[in-house]
Amino acid sequence: MWQCLNRKRQNLAKLTEKHNLKGTLVCVEGIDGSGKSTQLALLRDWLKSIGQDVIFTEWNSSPLISQTTKLAKKKNLLSPRTFSLLHAVDFADRLKQVIAPALKAGFIVLADRYAYTAFARDAARGVDPNWVRNVYDFAIKPDLAIYFDIDPKDAMERICFNRAPKFYEAGMDLKLSSDPYESYIIFQSRVIKEYNAMVDEFGLVKLNAMDSIHSKQVKIREMLKNVLIEKGIEV
Repeated sequence: MWQCLNRKRQNLAKLTEKHNLKGTLVCVEGIDGSGKSTQLALLRDWLKSIGQDVIFTEWNSSPLISQTTKLAKKKNLLSPRTFSLLHAVDFADRLKQVIAPALKAGFIVLADRYAYTAFARDAARGVDPNWVRNVYDFAIKPDLAIYFDIDPKDAMERICFNRAPKFYEAGMDLKLSSDPYESYIIFQSRVIKEYNAMVDEFGLVKLNAMDSIHSKQVKIREMLKNVLIEKGIEV
């Protein structure tokens, strides 16, 4: 048993120990409708306004794999594990081509979703959590990782103001319900359960997604200021 625990710690060493790169890595997590992307956009604009060098990256955006993933989604060809592996390839490419070079150069990297998204979504789809963590054992630990917690019903109300839940977003591939709205609640409840379990495991900072946009942004900026001060960066 202890050998297994030690092996798991070694596999996740990069994701649980501080990196020694010059830059700063900030990621936001949460289900769609939690407001994380809005907060990251506001943070990016603020950082640019005070003269900081900023790089932005988002989930499933690597030119190498994103189109393949989109095509497979349209044809509903993805098993949970295949879905997981495609996103891992996307993440690995962005880490090598965008995130790591920017951190080495001293940039602030803002990531809209990080490896924790895979840990939450893939486990919610029934993929073994330890297997997923091993797949991402190369991921760099963020300097600040924020999780926006929200009730799935509140998130769905926000989403449905503009559109209906998407097929995979609602977990329709799992056949949880023939009703996409009911399926969304069931699936995203599973995702939220996984996120909440990761708060202590990976030191995610949990924020109430239902707080005002302004109050959340104030908290995020304050937390980031503290991180930058620790690195000797004046803001």
